Amino acid sequence: MSNAKPAAAWKALESHAATMSKTHLRQLFAEDRKRGERMAVEAVGLYLDYSKNRVTDETLRLLVKLAEDSGVRDRIDAMFRGEKINVTEKRAVLHVALRAPKDAKILVDGKDVVPEVHSVLDRMAAFSNRIRSGEWKGHTGKRIRNIVNIGIGGSDLGPVMAYEALKHYTDRSLDCRFVSNIDGTDFAEAVRDLDPAETLFIVSSKTFTTLETMTNARTARAWSLAGLGGDESSVAKHFAAVSTNAAEVTKFGIDVANMFGFWDWVGGRYSMDSAIGLSTMIAIGPERFREMLSGFRQMDEHFRTAPFTSNLPVLMGLLSLWYNDFFGAQTVAVLPYEQYLKRFPAYLQQLTMESNGKHVTLEGTPVEHETGPIYWGEPGTNGQHSFYQLIHQGTRLIPCDFIAFAKPLNVVGRHHDMLLANVFAQTEALAFGKTPEQVKAEGTPDWLVPHRVFEGNRPSNTILAERLTPETLGKLVALYEHAVFTQGVIWNIDSFDQWGVELGKVLAQRIIPELESSSEPALEHDSSTNTLIRRYRAQRS
Repeated sequence: MSNAKPAAAWKALESHAATMSKTHLRQLFAEDRKRGERMAVEAVGLYLDYSKNRVTDETLRLLVKLAEDSGVRDRIDAMFRGEKINVTEKRAVLHVALRAPKDAKILVDGKDVVPEVHSVLDRMAAFSNRIRSGEWKGHTGKRIRNIVNIGIGGSDLGPVMAYEALKHYTDRSLDCRFVSNIDGTDFAEAVRDLDPAETLFIVSSKTFTTLETMTNARTARAWSLAGLGGDESSVAKHFAAVSTNAAEVTKFGIDVANMFGFWDWVGGRYSMDSAIGLSTMIAIGPERFREMLSGFRQMDEHFRTAPFTSNLPVLMGLLSLWYNDFFGAQTVAVLPYEQYLKRFPAYLQQLTMESNGKHVTLEGTPVEHETGPIYWGEPGTNGQHSFYQLIHQGTRLIPCDFIAFAKPLNVVGRHHDMLLANVFAQTEALAFGKTPEQVKAEGTPDWLVPHRVFEGNRPSNTILAERLTPETLGKLVALYEHAVFTQGVIWNIDSFDQWGVELGKVLAQRIIPELESSSEPALEHDSSTNTLIRRYRAQRS
């Protein structure tokens, strides 16, 4: 830690954790009959039950003290003021500006960025309405029926997740697809059954130079031209860009009137509510997109103003840190009991692990504590029949976030009651388990008893909302964004750079010409890499 105050708070938590490691949730609930009512927070339409965590009031007091001593409040204020808290890239961190109301004022280098944000949103809305209404026609005069978003990382994961999450609200006359992988199969399968005359590609690359995105974009351009008689003027009718490089966009053949920009104070993994969300806006419409922004904004304001003891993102961040750093838990399972959120865990993987997968502090010294747990998960109830066995009876401690909704978007018989029964049953089973005595009382033979014992004491959060809407999705994403931020401040790391993705990309650029060379290249890698390159070249030919 960078100063004595957080170090003292950390030491107090280490001492407290030694006691809590011997405490079972059965005991905590037996001692406090109202624990399940008391250890819950409701804000901006989300209800968080954190009672099934291995914590007491003292734990929470110590965790909040750690957050306070680490300067979380000051860092929150600095972020919202537009200060350059991304220290390694000397940038502001202002995804909160993307959903700020028109009358807000947020300065970056003395300039209010809010008017620019709303100008882009208005242009996106006009463009989306032209596509959705059929006013926009392709090169042959046909209506656009297929939207293919080409991006990677934050330019793909956010739009994919949002499209799947909000599919209930989409215009079903439009088919949205997503291409990200440089593996040619991704593109081939995405366009296999599409008519070029009815297809619009959105190329999402801030610099318009990203290797994977531009490789796929050029393939899309060739595919589109081949289906439209090779007329270069058709590109402008079938491509739009999310970029800031007007020269390259123009060179590609895209009309800059259909280029939508964003700013260097928006990190890729925080960009789904910027122009990167253009495909989302086309799919659900501008009005619902603005509802999503409202959800983000409500959580932003809650995070900015609520006391830490009742602050949803702060509590979520602290609880995850508690297990990561004081119990040796290496992962967090995110388990949405809502099929539409099937891509939410994958989205969170980039948000959490690209943000906090860091090994040095802001000062460049080695971190003193574990950072960045691994996030993973699948929708319930599917996961119950695959990996829940490990969570219940395995040797690893895996904290879980259960996400559920009181009202279904599709009412089908008794399905929703059964779904929610499983949510509540799983958290109960994880917390309390089943003792040897309970197993024996069921008439289980002695030799089988150990196999049927559930240790319990497995922690979980339960997040309940009324219904999955665009607004609710915005709240959920912002909840995790700010929980990640909270942890990063306490670990004293830069949650907003991502240098770790660079090295492999740079080396790939060196290897590509070696693979494509018509003559045998002179290889100067290690013996393993050299051998693999030669073997690939031999098998390919």
